[in-house]
Amino acid sequence: MKLLLIHARKFSYKVTEKAIEEPEPLSKDIRESGSYENALVVFTTVEKEDDESIAEQAVNEIKSVVEKIKPSYIILYPYSHLSNKLASPQKALDILEKLHSLLKDIYGETVLRAPFGWYKAFQIECYGHPLSELSKSIEKTRAGEIIRREIEKEYVIITPDGKVYDPREFDYTGYEELKILVEKEVFGRELPGGVNKVNDYCRKFGFEWEPYSDHGHMRYGPHAALMIEAIGQYSWIVARSLGIPVFKILGTNMFDLSKKPVYEHAKLFGDRLYEIESDGRRYVLRYAACHQQFAMLKDWVISYKNLPMGMFELADSYRLEKRGELNICFRMRKFYMPDLHILTRDLKEAISVSKRVQEKIFEEARKVGREYIALYNITRDFYEKYFDEILEFVKREGKPVLAAIIPAGIYYWVLNVEYHIIDNLKRPREIATFQIDVGNGERFGITYVDEYDEKKHPIIIHTAIIGSVERYLYMVLDTAAHMELQGKTPYIPTWLSPIQVRLIPLSKEQIDYTLEIANALINKGFRVDVDDREESLGKKIREAAKEWIPYIVVIGKREVESKTLNVRIRRTNDQVVMTLDDLINRLEEETKGYPRIIQTLPLLVSQRPSFSYHA
Repeated sequence: MKLLLIHARKFSYKVTEKAIEEPEPLSKDIRESGSYENALVVFTTVEKEDDESIAEQAVNEIKSVVEKIKPSYIILYPYSHLSNKLASPQKALDILEKLHSLLKDIYGETVLRAPFGWYKAFQIECYGHPLSELSKSIEKTRAGEIIRREIEKEYVIITPDGKVYDPREFDYTGYEELKILVEKEVFGRELPGGVNKVNDYCRKFGFEWEPYSDHGHMRYGPHAALMIEAIGQYSWIVARSLGIPVFKILGTNMFDLSKKPVYEHAKLFGDRLYEIESDGRRYVLRYAACHQQFAMLKDWVISYKNLPMGMFELADSYRLEKRGELNICFRMRKFYMPDLHILTRDLKEAISVSKRVQEKIFEEARKVGREYIALYNITRDFYEKYFDEILEFVKREGKPVLAAIIPAGIYYWVLNVEYHIIDNLKRPREIATFQIDVGNGERFGITYVDEYDEKKHPIIIHTAIIGSVERYLYMVLDTAAHMELQGKTPYIPTWLSPIQVRLIPLSKEQIDYTLEIANALINKGFRVDVDDREESLGKKIREAAKEWIPYIVVIGKREVESKTLNVRIRRTNDQVVMTLDDLINRLEEETKGYPRIIQTLPLLVSQRPSFSYHA
């Protein structure tokens, strides 16, 4: 923050025109004009690194001057010309309002503030004494920083029979995974971990950090790109399966912080936001798809007859995670979020639809072979008024949940449920989520017309049913890690395997028949390649196994003559003889209900360079 303090014998100003698109409204407290004598005029520039804690430091600087010169008035005058590192308009206004409030607590009605966001003509006559012209530059120092206020939470464990326990007194026998979640969330303890097999699996499939970018950004090789695309398309299939109308959209990833709803929503995420500057304006890179979908929905004419309805986007999302928290395929600074928002008429309908979302979240985890442990974040007012409804959610879980009860009015939601797996290092890892949002309908001006022709703000359900694309993949690969820890052969679902069938001809004489088989499988929508290299059969099979290819088919003279296939099945470690129809039927069954993605590599293995991540 930059301050220029002028002790003025006379000072006056008058608003002339708007300086920004949405300036502060004029009122009896924020006056269009003013004229004062013996005034300390505090020309104030709020900078992009400032937060509301800087206001307290500014008060101390201003007090030290006021005590010496004894002005009749203190005039806070927004002034953007003391720095080229300006905060967004809404952020600047919030901090100015905070500074104004703190000064009024000390000096009462003698503290005034000129309107923000307007061009103003002003006249000033400076006294000219040694303290009449002072400049101050205020920066947060390590000693002066105000630590971000911790939200007070009360933790309880709620059981399906309606009992509520202090986490310290609950009997965790039979609930070891819940205990791990409680240890981390309530007591701040986490098991020390070790070597995470998922990291190795990610690199195997071509997920890598991008060294030419900011920390926490990934690049995706051919196998990884296919897996990301497949999960993204599957997330849309899942969204549509809820049985309500869902609209798929696309949007931008940066939003103007001078827009009040954007700023108010964004500041809830604090220091996890990516901010950038362009043409002198501050923008936020979206945390999820909320900004884009809400900006669209406010322009739609919606009837109560349309509700419930959803809006979906596979949104590239950005979170400025701390370096020490970055984890490949799990916690990145840029990732893909299949974000679904469901508009409902009221809280009763939101609760009903959320139960449908909850069931779908369970279903998708179980398809992968996992069960979630839940953390319910609940506002105090919702907990006290709707405990019976919360209990219905818990009963559907079929096991106890950890609940964090927080004060009302801090967030836009009243219920925020996080679904965690316990990974191969016995750590909680959040995957899926849903929230009941009671604030953003009004904040963004989203309305629907009810049966009485009155405009109402909808209650909005936020959900990532399968989690972010990368976190869903983390769950899939962590499931494979559990298999390996149990002494089993790890594998991933056939629909998600980059190559579903590897065909290996024993010699050049079988190439034509092998290509015939490959084309038949490709025509059915399956991903197939042919290892036509002049390498030993053993090496080819080993390299196919490194890629976790579900079906490795060896074709020799006998297979050509008998029109059969010699198939190695990764999932069962069996080697069986099949017909082509047998293999197709098996692939059809294993990929039913999942997207068919065109492969990202040439058909012939000989045409590919060596990918180091396969080693």
